[in-house]
Amino acid sequence: MPRNTSGHLVPGVIPPALAVPPGITRPEYVGKAAPRPFTGSDIYSAEAVDRIRESGKIAAGAVEAVGAAVAPGVTTAQLDHIAHEYMVSRGAYPSTLGYRGFPKSCCTSINEVICHGIPDDTVLEDGDIINIDITAFKNGMHGDLNKTFLVGTVSEDARNLVERTQEALNRGIKAVAPGRQVNVIGRAIESYAKRFGYGVVRDFTGHGVGEAFHSGLIIPHYDSAPQFDDVIEVGMVFTIEPMLTLGTHDWDQWADDWTVTTRDKSLTAQFEHTMVVTERGTEILTLP
Repeated sequence: MPRNTSGHLVPGVIPPALAVPPGITRPEYVGKAAPRPFTGSDIYSAEAVDRIRESGKIAAGAVEAVGAAVAPGVTTAQLDHIAHEYMVSRGAYPSTLGYRGFPKSCCTSINEVICHGIPDDTVLEDGDIINIDITAFKNGMHGDLNKTFLVGTVSEDARNLVERTQEALNRGIKAVAPGRQVNVIGRAIESYAKRFGYGVVRDFTGHGVGEAFHSGLIIPHYDSAPQFDDVIEVGMVFTIEPMLTLGTHDWDQWADDWTVTTRDKSLTAQFEHTMVVTERGTEILTLP
C-alpha cells in the first residue's frame, strides 16, 4: 500500500490510461506537450455559456458519482474509472486526460495532497479526506469543479477543515460583482480562513475556463494580491477554488511533476466551481 511508515502518501502504481471512444471530440492539446496559447476572451455570449453549463453539469454529475463510491478499501484508480465512464457515456471528454501529459481522467488528492494527485493503487483508509477534481469537455467547452469528501469517520479537525473550505468558496463567490477587481475574491477567502489559523495556498489559483481549460486569467485565493487587478465583467467565466491547510501554505512537488503536497504534511482541503458573472453576482455553471 503506497504510504510510508508515518502514514504519509508515496507514489503508487498508475494503471494505463482509459480509452475514450473515437466519436468523442478531443481538446486540441491531446497528444501535444502543451495547449496552444489562448488568444480569446474570458467573456462569453449566452449561447457559449449554455455550452459551458452543459459540460459543467456533466462534470458535476461525475463528481457526485465518484463521491458516492468513496469509502475505505476503494482505490483512487477505481474512482478514476467511475469518473471516466460517467463522462464518456455522456459524450464528454475527460479534460485532464492528456493535458500536459497528465495520465488519468480526474485528479484524486488525499490528505496532505493539495492538488493534482494522480489516481493509482492507493487504497482509501478510514479517516482520510479526498478531493475529487473533474473537468469535462463537450461542444468545444470545458466545465471544471472539485469537491472534498470524507472517508469513513474522520477527526474533528478534518471535518471542520472540509466544511470551512466549502464556506470559504461560498464567501469567495459572494464577493464577485461587476466592476470589482478579481483580488477581492482572495481577500474574502483569506479573511475567513484566518479566523481558524488555516494556511491559504497561494501558488495554485482559480482561472479562466471555457474554450480553454486554463485561459490565463488568474483568480487568487489570498489577500494582498494587488497584481491581480483584472476587472470583473458581466459574462466573464472563471473558477474559484480555494485550498486551505491546517498548517503551512508552502508546498513540495513529487517527481511525477504533478502531485503537490503541503510541505509540513498537514491536511488540506479544496472546493471549486465554474461560474459566469451576472449583473447581480454569479451563476454557478457546475451543478448536477
